[in-house]
Amino acid sequence: MPSSTFAGRNIKYVVLDITGVLKESGPGGGHAISGSIDAIKRLYKNGFQVRFCTNETVMTRHTLVQQLKNMGFVIDEIKVFPPIPAVCKVLSDRKLRPHLLVHPDSLQDFEGVDCSNPNCVVLGDATEQFSYENLNKAFQCLMQLEKPILFSLGKGKYYQEKGNLVLDVGSYTAALEYATGVTAEIVGKPSPTFFGAVLQDMGATASETVMVGDDIVSDVGGAQACGMAGVLVRTGKFRPRDENHPNVKPDAIVDNLAQFVDNLLANMA
Repeated sequence: MPSSTFAGRNIKYVVLDITGVLKESGPGGGHAISGSIDAIKRLYKNGFQVRFCTNETVMTRHTLVQQLKNMGFVIDEIKVFPPIPAVCKVLSDRKLRPHLLVHPDSLQDFEGVDCSNPNCVVLGDATEQFSYENLNKAFQCLMQLEKPILFSLGKGKYYQEKGNLVLDVGSYTAALEYATGVTAEIVGKPSPTFFGAVLQDMGATASETVMVGDDIVSDVGGAQACGMAGVLVRTGKFRPRDENHPNVKPDAIVDNLAQFVDNLLANMA
C-alpha cells in the first residue's frame, strides 16, 4: 500500500469532508471547488484509500452522491459516511422510536424506522423546519419521557451556504440541552464512534490516517482527538481566526484540497 510522510507520520489513508472541501453549497447542490475533482482522482491513481465523512443531513446519501457525480466527482456511495444511516443503526440496536426533527428531504433515509409513541428525539439539520413550534414539540417530547434521550446528527455551530454563514444543528441541540438538562448523544463528527466506524471500514489505524476538513472543531479537532492527523483547508466555512484557535492546532493548513494532495504526493515513499 502506498504511503506518504506527512505531518511527521506515515500516511496511508485519507478521510475527506464534503461540503467546504469538495464543493461549496448552493442551488442544485452547489459547485465543485477548483481543483477538487482532479485531487480525488490523483489520490485514487496513487493508490490511497479514501473515505468521505460528512455531517450532511439535509438530503439522503444517495441524493448527495448523485449531486457530486453530476459535478464530475468519481465517488462510490458506500464510501460516504453521513450520520443518518449511523443513527438508524443505533435506534434499531437500542429499540428506540424517535421523534424526528430533520429536513423533509432526508426522511427517505429513515424509511422503516418506527416513529410511533416516541421514546427519544433525533435532531438533524432541519433548516427552515427549526421553527419555535417544532423545537417546542421536541422539547415537550423529551420532558414527557422518564429517561429522555436526545440524538444530535453532528454538533456544528454553523456552516456556509450561498456565501453566508448559517446556524447549524449544534446551536439548536444546545438550546434543547439547556432547556431539558439532557446531554445529547452526538452521531456524526466530532464523535469518536463516528470516526471509528470510518477507520474500521478502511481497516485503518488512526496514526496512519489524515482527515481534511473546513471545520476547525468538528473536522480537525475531532479527528485529532481520535489519533488522526487533522488538516484545515481555507475553503468553505473557514475563517482566518481558525488558524489561531485557542484549543485546536491543525497538523497543517492548506489553501484547498488540491494543495493538500500536492503536498501528500510530493512526500510519497
